[in-house]
Amino acid sequence: QVQLVESGGRLVQAGGSLRLSCAVSGRTFSNYVMGWFRQAPGKEREFVARISWGGTNTWYADSVKGRFTISRDNAKNTVYLQMNTLKPEDTAVYYCAAGQWGGPVATKYDDWGQGTQVTVSS
Repeated sequence: QVQLVESGGRLVQAGGSLRLSCAVSGRTFSNYVMGWFRQAPGKEREFVARISWGGTNTWYADSVKGRFTISRDNAKNTVYLQMNTLKPEDTAVYYCAAGQWGGPVATKYDDWGQGTQVTVSS
């Protein structure tokens, strides 16, 4: 059974940094595109970033470009999201997801974690 477990979310002040982690078990991690999405209260789940199988290619939502960095360690079956210069509008539950091809939409991913809360205070 595939499991994705996010960690690292917490309350942080605006301008601060956080690193989220997502540990994956139950599948060959390196065969899958990994993505991060987020969902704020009352809003739809939105794409944040994704990374290719080997980690060579990355894509970001315009709202986080230049502030967030996605990376992966295939030896540790873990994907990361380094978030810098956080803003109150980054407040959301952050989810990691795994998909064979990935993309900027949630339907391109087959497996999801339970989410981790990130709250940015002003």
